[in-house]
Amino acid sequence: MSRPLLRPAVCFLLVLCAIPLAAVTSTPRTGVLLQTMQRELQRAASALAKSDPAAYYLSYAVTDADGSTIAGANGSLVISTTFHQRRADVMMRVGSAALDNTHSQSRASGINSGLLPLRDDSDSIARVLWQLTDREYEQASGAFLKVKTDQAVQSVEEDKSPDFSQEAAQNRIGGSTVKASVDAKIWEDRVRRISAGFLKYPDVYTSLVLFQGGASRSYLATSEGTALEQPSAIVRLVIQAGTRADDGMDLPRVESFQAPSADQLPSEQELMAKVNKIGADLKALRAAPAAEPYAGPALLSGRAAAVFFHEVLGHRLEGHRQRDEREGQTFTKKVNQQVLPPFLTVVDDPTMKELNGVKLAGSYEFDDEGVPAARVVAVENGILKNFLMSRMPITNFSHSNGHGRRQPGLMPTGRQGNLIVTSTNTVKDSELRQKFIDEIKKQGKPYGLYFEDIQGGFTLTQRALPQAFQVIPVMVWRVYPDGRPDELVRGVDIVGTPLLSLNTIILTGDTLQVFNGVCGAESGQVPVAAAAPAMLFSEIEVQKRAKGTQRPPILPPPGFNNLASAGTKP
Repeated sequence: MSRPLLRPAVCFLLVLCAIPLAAVTSTPRTGVLLQTMQRELQRAASALAKSDPAAYYLSYAVTDADGSTIAGANGSLVISTTFHQRRADVMMRVGSAALDNTHSQSRASGINSGLLPLRDDSDSIARVLWQLTDREYEQASGAFLKVKTDQAVQSVEEDKSPDFSQEAAQNRIGGSTVKASVDAKIWEDRVRRISAGFLKYPDVYTSLVLFQGGASRSYLATSEGTALEQPSAIVRLVIQAGTRADDGMDLPRVESFQAPSADQLPSEQELMAKVNKIGADLKALRAAPAAEPYAGPALLSGRAAAVFFHEVLGHRLEGHRQRDEREGQTFTKKVNQQVLPPFLTVVDDPTMKELNGVKLAGSYEFDDEGVPAARVVAVENGILKNFLMSRMPITNFSHSNGHGRRQPGLMPTGRQGNLIVTSTNTVKDSELRQKFIDEIKKQGKPYGLYFEDIQGGFTLTQRALPQAFQVIPVMVWRVYPDGRPDELVRGVDIVGTPLLSLNTIILTGDTLQVFNGVCGAESGQVPVAAAAPAMLFSEIEVQKRAKGTQRPPILPPPGFNNLASAGTKP
């Protein structure tokens, strides 16, 4: 979730990136693996510190994961597999903290990756680490020479901060055993039964039930003395289905669930209820009229508002975007200035594990650079206070606040964890609809839009492109002020620019709702959570969604031969 030039920061807040799972237990394998990492690291760091150019920082990160995936469609399994993998990342910095090989656009030169032996064989593990380290030094030293040349011939950069911050070494080794115990046979049967639930819906053209989970143990050893061993376990289940309108518009619906163990997922009865809800939603969406471009009052549910803030504000609070001169730097020079209505506060807190009974996907104890996770008050009463920092300093923010995150194989950057929006200007959720209708009448609009659910979106943060965002709703309703029933519409995307859109919020509900998902940007796909109350906007702009030209299936699905066509409702 590295990205090419001008690629937007794209977030998919639906299916969390998976460490697949099985009936597995992550037992401490520290002895040989971590000791070998530390021994080889010390040997390499000592030798490369004397090279020319010298390596001043070296780290080894290893993820040792067991897992499995079970997927079903139409009452049958399509995938049932398990795996065990060890992946190593060698990260190196050549030069000095003031200027090194990762400077500016050379950040990718700081990492080299490969697979490690699965057995605790010290000699074979050390041999692979040696090979990866040697290749990484060649890459890093060549990049550093280019960085120095570029510094001599290119214009002076506005932000002259060092390339790497100094942080205290951390040490946590051992820890409890984590379990993601799953009876594969039980879940294979359950996935079959749940996926078969879609067979009774002729309007559902595609569907999949995906059950994943696993247990892993991650290790980090650095030349600064950090030694971390962190166990984790998670299970998740995703139910997705889709249909197509007569005009060629594809219409998806997805529901996802996650828990620390399989027995904490919703019951089969609850999951079948979700299948029926998705089937009914897709039938209604096929029949719904396509929305027209609109600008006016809008009400976002808490989950929808959470995704909105993740996309529109959260990415622009990530520290590295304040330094990169390709970035739009929307908020870089607005510290201690008002950027939101004064009743809103935004915190990113990866130390929170649960909110209102919902487990938060963006929780962790140490970030991927070995820095302890920390609660960061980014915006307080509408005033910008802080950014989400990795170990890449920026002007006036010289240290990490525990938000350096990445997926294996990529360099860490400042990223969101658990983004939480709170408000002091609230009414009861039951009263918010009437406030919405009052605003529609006040503006003389024929209707307002209620956004019940949002599946994700993307935001453009680079200055060569418009500083715009696009958020992709799933269930959207026209709300009429004259008392007519709400009308479901389809094919509408929220668009706009952040500075204007964020300041049209006039009131919120009083209950935080959580959206768990996966976000993708420069440092890859990382699990995140966003939480917010329902929000009333004085104005939101929407545009028509792009659609294809392929029509619905000509033949009706099996078992519905009495239908004139698959696109005809019984």
